[in-house]
Parts: sequence; C-alpha cells; structure tokens
Amino acid sequence: MDKVEKLHDVVIKFAGDSGDGMQLTGNQFTTNSALLGLDLATFPDFPAEIRAPVGTVPGVSGFQLRFSSDQIFTPGDECDVLVAMNAAALKVNLKSLKRGGKIIANIEGFDVKNLRLAKYTDGVNPLEDGSLSGYELFAIDITKLTREALKEFSIGTKEKDRAKNMFVLGFLYWMYSRDMDNTLQFLKDKFSKQPDILESNVKALKAGYNFGETTDTFTSRYKVDKAAMQSGSYRSIMGNQALAYGLIAASHKSGLPLFLGTYPITPASDILHEISKRKSFGIKTFQAEDEIAAITSAIGASYGGALGVTTTSGPGMALKTEAMGLAVMLELPLVICNVQRGGPSTGLPTKTEQSDLLQAYYGRNGECPMPVIAASTPQDCFFAAFEAARIAIAHMTPVILLSDGYIANGAEPWRYPTEASLPEIKVKVKTKLEEGEEKFQPYMRDENLVRPWALPGTPGLEHRIGGLEKENITGNISYDPANHQLMVKIRQEKVDKLAALFPPQQLDSGPEKGKVLVVGWGSTYGAIKSACRDLQSRGLSVSHTHLRYIRPFPENFGRMLQNFEKVLVPELNNGQLVKIIRDKYLVDAQPLNKIMGVPFSKSELIVAIEGLL
Repeated sequence: MDKVEKLHDVVIKFAGDSGDGMQLTGNQFTTNSALLGLDLATFPDFPAEIRAPVGTVPGVSGFQLRFSSDQIFTPGDECDVLVAMNAAALKVNLKSLKRGGKIIANIEGFDVKNLRLAKYTDGVNPLEDGSLSGYELFAIDITKLTREALKEFSIGTKEKDRAKNMFVLGFLYWMYSRDMDNTLQFLKDKFSKQPDILESNVKALKAGYNFGETTDTFTSRYKVDKAAMQSGSYRSIMGNQALAYGLIAASHKSGLPLFLGTYPITPASDILHEISKRKSFGIKTFQAEDEIAAITSAIGASYGGALGVTTTSGPGMALKTEAMGLAVMLELPLVICNVQRGGPSTGLPTKTEQSDLLQAYYGRNGECPMPVIAASTPQDCFFAAFEAARIAIAHMTPVILLSDGYIANGAEPWRYPTEASLPEIKVKVKTKLEEGEEKFQPYMRDENLVRPWALPGTPGLEHRIGGLEKENITGNISYDPANHQLMVKIRQEKVDKLAALFPPQQLDSGPEKGKVLVVGWGSTYGAIKSACRDLQSRGLSVSHTHLRYIRPFPENFGRMLQNFEKVLVPELNNGQLVKIIRDKYLVDAQPLNKIMGVPFSKSELIVAIEGLL
C-alpha cells in the first residue's frame, strides 16, 4: 500500500496550450478542494491571443491553485507541483517552481516540433539533458496513455487528445487522496446530450486515477486536512460571480429591478454571463452594440426607476466617460463596474493591473466627481457591489466600483450571507407633491444634498433632464456663471459628505502607531496581509490598512496616516493612489509599483517593507 503523507499547504500550477483544458482542470480541482473544506486561492493566467499558435510561449494558459489546512490569503509565491503539457508551458513556468518541486511533464509535448516552437536550441530537450536535476521530474506520456484508454471509442484522435486533461486530473485526484464524484457529476451535466464525449472523458479521468494506483513511479500519496473555518455554508466563488450576486442581492433588498446594459470586454464579460442566467429574479440584461449605448441604456433604466448597472474594463471606461458626466449632471443612481486590466489602449487584455484609479478619479471632462470604491478579494466583490448599489441609490449618484482581472477570475471559499444579514437599502421615490409644495423642484436637496428621485409619468412631477447645466433647485437650463460655480461646488460637496457617512477606516493588522503603515487597495490585499503578518510575527513595527472607500476617503484616514513614521503604498500600476494621498494629506507616502500583469508576491513586499524599516 502506498504511504499517505500529511501536508499543510500545496501549490499546483497547471500549464499547457489554451486548447489543453488547463482552466477547466484547475477549476475542477478547485471545486473538489472547496468541497473538502480546504482554504484555497487561485490565479488563472490566460493568453492574450484568442488563437495563439499551438505550442508557442504566447499560447501558454495557466491555472495556479493553492489549497491548505491553514488560513491563506494568496495563491502562493512558488509552486510545489508544475504540470507541463508541453515544452512552452515548462519554459514559461519553471521560474515559479520551488527548487526540489515536482514536474509532471507530458512526453508528447516535448517532441522536436514542440521544442522548436518553444524556441529551445536545436538538439536540447530539458527532459533529457539534466537541466532539471534540481527538481523531481516525472515524464509521463499522457497523450499516449489517454489514447490507449480510449482505443475502443469511435471518436477521432483529436477528440481523444482533448480528454488528456481529464487523465491529468484523475491522476492528481489519486496523488492527493481525493474522490472524483464532483467531476463525474460535472461531466454528466455538461455532456448529457453527447454520450460519446461524456463516456470518453469519464474513461480518461478514471484511467488517470488508475495509472496512479498501478504505476511503480510514485511511492507516496498526499493528503491535506480540512481547514479550521467559521461554521456556515460555503461555496467556491470567483470574483466576477460574486460581483454579479452582489448586484442581484442589492436589487432584491432595494426592491428595484436590476438592469444591466453592457458590452462584452475582457475581463468583465463573465458578469454579463452570470447575471443573464438569473432572469427569474426579474433582471433585464442588454448586450448593446457598443460601450456608449451600454451605459446610456443603463442611465435610461435608472431614470425609469430601475437599478441601472454597466460593466466594462479600462478601454470601455474611456468610451463611457461622456455618459458618466451625463449621469453626474442628472444625479441618478448608477453603478459602473470597471474590472481593470493592463493598458493603455488594448494593452494587456488578459493580465491584471490596477491601472484605472486616476481614470476613475479624474477621467472626465469638467468637474465631475463621483464616489469610487474597490473590492479586495473574490468574495469581497459581493459586498463591494452591494455597497456600491446602496450608495448609488441612497445618495442619487453614479458610483464607480473597481475590481481587476486577478480577483475577477480568482476563486476562494465563500461563507455566503443570509438575506437577513444584509442591510436594508431604502429607496425614496417621490410619488406626489407634498403639502405646501406648489411645484415640483427636482434639484431641491435634503441634508446630504441628495435630490429627489421622481419617475417619468408621475402626475405633477414632470421635470427636464439632459446634460446642460441645471439651475439650482428648479433644474431648468442655466448659463449663468454664478449658478454654474454653485452647482459645481454642490456636486462636489455632495460626494465629500459621504466621508462622514462611511465607516471609520480600520487597521487590518498591527499597532495603531508605529514605524511603517502599509496602505493597500483592491487586489493587493492578500499579499500585503500575508507579508505584514510575517513581519509582525518577528516583532517588527508594521501595520496594514486596506481601503474600500477611495473617493472620498473615510474621515479618519488622514489622522491614521499621521500615526506612522513612514507610509508605503504598493500598487499594480505606476503610482496612482500614492499621488492622491500625497495631494490630499501632504504625507510623504512611498510608492511600491509593479506593472508586469501579475500580482505582488509576499516576498517582494517583505523585502520592500524591510527596506523602509
């Protein structure tokens, strides 16, 4: 009997061509890990080209999964296991494998053609030349074994080869002492109308598992015990899914129908896909012909009494800017979701970056302020989306919600909330003239400078809309210089007043006063938290705070900054939040920037913080 070795933490990287099914394999292993009660974090890494040449470095698709019996916050700096389906996959990912780590290589992917496509020197094969001597190499002819397992099937060789990812998955299920039930059910659901494809994938999955059982190559199996987690109902959640569910929850709690007007763009498109599946909640989704039509349709829906939402990424935000100004001028509730990616222009469509904060702050003509909030983890996308909708409805304003490709496509366990645990979203729609009102004044404001929401067709509440400057109180068109200045100041003050209504900024960890405060926002959360915890365990004076509310900042944020000798702001951009902090608080905050399309590693942050200390 093979011995079973207990492990606490494992990082696996699945890598191959975009047609090798590595994302599917990784997602299935992730679901399996979640069902076992393990803590987990993932990092899918897609090629930018839709049809990159097979076998080339640009065509490599990867999926990194970390699962642990301990609480974790990142998908890991280095991998314990690299599954390389071809030479290009090995070449791209070897640098992220620990010395002594395991390489499971598909022999067929290292033939002369694949080595040439991956730009290895003629006559060099890393599986044979000793260059991998620092690793534990397992060269398996996965393609041949898959074809052999499926020899009785009448499907073609190409279709048989597509099942080799299931062979790999079955083998890893054996290696990590898992059962295959969740994947068997997934295959039955996915291919219920294609019996040959279903049976071939099931056979390949079981063949991979049985290969582990019968081969003499592997003498150990591994097991990771479930993590100690707060009791409750959990599921694995990806950021875009969570964001979609947060918007749906906000629609339900507010009683407003949800309208999503959008145009597909990587990496935001999955929000449309997820919400469009939920029509039973009274949701309407509209895939417009372009980004401008997408946002203006959402503005029209808000004017008609719906919760208007539009989703996009950086290039789409650029196209939406004029309509965003219209929403600010109209003062209507609108949620604008920007799932950021590398830029400028088309940039890095499938790579993550925090590239659009200054665009969210300032990227419109005229003085055009709107609240900006950011999600920090895949599950936090739910709560950030819910909060963005709450602010938009309660304060009659468009709100920008920032996510990014890393958390949009990443996954983690989510202890999902009950409906009763979510706060109410109060909607104040004006339905008639109040006693003493002779005429409806659409820009008459309450103590928070919020104007009334009156729906078209309501008798006595007819009013003018449009992008031209409004006269204070009446909403009539006005070119008066003094009125324009007044309205610009009012719109800014309306957003600024939110600072007093936001929860006070809290430290995530560390002392209230000390030497270094690390200020993060968005998807840098996990890496910063992990780095600060390590340094704190060594007795170093390091604290961490993470911003959700970025415009405006919570009222106490400036005072918090003054409690520390040095402030470090890590960002996946060239320094954007740090500029805003320096401008507003005159604090000599120090930037730490990474613009490579990949997230920070914990080790990078530890080195930077130690440098400040």
